[in-house]
Amino acid sequence: MLLLLACLQTATSSSPQAPDGPTAAVPVEPTVEPARGQPCPPSTAALVAQHPEQLDAADPRLQGSDLVVVRKSVRRVMRYDQGRLAAGSCWQTGLGFAPEGHKQREGDGRTPEGFYTTSDKPWSQFYGAIAVHYPSADDAEIAHADGRISAATKQSIHASLQRGEKPNQNTAMGGEILLHGGGGSSDWTLGCVALDNQDLDTLRAALPPGMKTTVLILR
Repeated sequence: MLLLLACLQTATSSSPQAPDGPTAAVPVEPTVEPARGQPCPPSTAALVAQHPEQLDAADPRLQGSDLVVVRKSVRRVMRYDQGRLAAGSCWQTGLGFAPEGHKQREGDGRTPEGFYTTSDKPWSQFYGAIAVHYPSADDAEIAHADGRISAATKQSIHASLQRGEKPNQNTAMGGEILLHGGGGSSDWTLGCVALDNQDLDTLRAALPPGMKTTVLILR
């Protein structure tokens, strides 16, 4: 069976029935025009100052090597090394058809927000695909609490993440979030993060083998 292409669908595509419950209507909020072209913050400390509601300056992940940061509101992807913006690592990106807000359900057009691990996905049909290991443990806890997923699904997600693996992608929470090529000048995905191919090549060349790093997705 062909893998469901989660990144390239139109906003009018119907969502499959969720495996953990009945399909619910997904409200599509009006898209706010992003402030494209803004410079990338020179440090993660500057990111904290701009996103105090999402970030803690004491979080050690902000000082790691090869931290990939996506700022949805300004459509930017960046790479930071030990808290400093790496040279030549500020790129334009395109998102989904309704990118505001944290991803909640399959087909909502949103890109999740928070810290996630990543891995290479060379078999994807999308150029240079890097898999984002959504949902996180926190995402699973919230989804279980509000009834989107079962206790068994939550436990499966936790177990996969503890093994360093991508968790179940076929739940009511949605999945198959990627960083991939194809163009970053407009919003055309279903929630993936799209870059120009040459920019993605530059990013991939700087990341560890297997594209195993951390991505931080901000509003």
